[in-house]
Amino acid sequence: EKVGGRSRTRTYDPLIKSQLLCQLSYAPPGRGGDISEVSWLVDSSGAADNDLFYPWPPIPPLRIMAQTHQSLIASLDPALRRDLLERSDGAGLAHLAGHVGAVAGVGALILNQAPFWPALLLVQGVLVIFLFTTLHETIHRTAFKSPWLNQAVAVVCGLVVFLPPTWFRYFHFEHHRFTNDPARDPELATAKPKSRAQYWFYLTGLAVWWFQFRALAVNAAGGNDDSFVPAKGKPEVAAEARLYLAAYGLLAAGSLVLASDALIWVWLAPAALGQPFLRAYLLAEHAGCPEVENMLENSRTTITNGVIRFITWNMPYHVEHHVMPSVPFHKLAELHRHTAPHATVIEPGFIHFHRRMAATPSKKE
Repeated sequence: EKVGGRSRTRTYDPLIKSQLLCQLSYAPPGRGGDISEVSWLVDSSGAADNDLFYPWPPIPPLRIMAQTHQSLIASLDPALRRDLLERSDGAGLAHLAGHVGAVAGVGALILNQAPFWPALLLVQGVLVIFLFTTLHETIHRTAFKSPWLNQAVAVVCGLVVFLPPTWFRYFHFEHHRFTNDPARDPELATAKPKSRAQYWFYLTGLAVWWFQFRALAVNAAGGNDDSFVPAKGKPEVAAEARLYLAAYGLLAAGSLVLASDALIWVWLAPAALGQPFLRAYLLAEHAGCPEVENMLENSRTTITNGVIRFITWNMPYHVEHHVMPSVPFHKLAELHRHTAPHATVIEPGFIHFHRRMAATPSKKE
C-alpha cells in the first residue's frame, strides 16, 4: 500500500520483525532516507504484535544492522560493563584444571594401553590441540586476573601447540585491529578455502603446520619481517623462538636418552590427529562473514554444546569476543545476551556451518 507516496509492505515473520526493529541502519545523509522515516512507519502503523509494516523497496542501502560494535558497547550500562570486564584467578584455574586434567587422564590411559587405547589418540588430540584456545585466552590476559598466571600458562600452552606467545600476541592483535580485512588481517595470509578441494585440504592442517614451523624458524634466525611486529618487539620474538627450539631439542634428547616414545603417543601424534578439528572450529569464526569493520557483522557466533564450549574456553561466542576482547571467557555467555539481537551471523551449530561450507565453500553469508 501507499504511504506518503512510498510503498510499504507487511510482514508476519518474527525474525524480520526483530531485525528491523533492532537492527535497521541507513546510509549517511544524502545517500538515501534516514532512520526516522522507517521508525515513523513502524511506530505509527498501528500494527498488532504479530504484524509489522516496513518500506518497500527499502531506502538504499538498507542493511540488517543497526548498531556498530562501538555503539552497542556505549549503550551498555556502565555497571554491567565493569562486571563483564572482571577477571578471576579462581574461574581460570578451575577451567584450566579441568582441561589439563582431561589431557593428563587420557594420556595416562594411552601410556598404560588401556582397552581400545588407539581410539583415545583422537580424543587426546582434540584435548591437546585445543590448548590453542587456552593460549588465545592468556595472550588476551583474560584467562586469569594475575598477569603472571596468564604469562606462565601462555608459555606452556604455546610450547605444546608450537606457537610462541609473544609473536602470536602481535599476530592476533593485528587480527583484532583488521578483522576479516583481506589486505590487512594476518589470519587471511593463509587463504580460506574457495573450492571443495581447498576446503578438504584446509582441514588437514598441513598449511598451518608449515606456516607455524616456518615462522618459528625464521623468528629464531632473527629474520622476522612481519609488519605487525614492531621493531622494539623483534628481539624478544627472536629470543623466545630460540628458547622454544632449545626446549624442543631438550625434550627430543631426553626422549632418546630414556629410550621413551611417550611424547609421541601423548603429544605429537595426537596433536596431528586433532589439528583438523581445530581447523574446522576456527574456520567458523569468520569465513563467509562480511568484509567490514563492524564486529557485529564480520564475526560469527556458533551455538554449540557445553563440551565444545569447555574445550574452546567459550570462544564459539566469537562475535562477543570481538565486540569486547577484554571480557574474560567466563563472562562471554552473559555478553551474548546483549549482542545476540544485533549480531548478523549466528550459526545454529558447527555441523550446520560445515555442511554449507563443504557444498559451497566460497559462498558468502
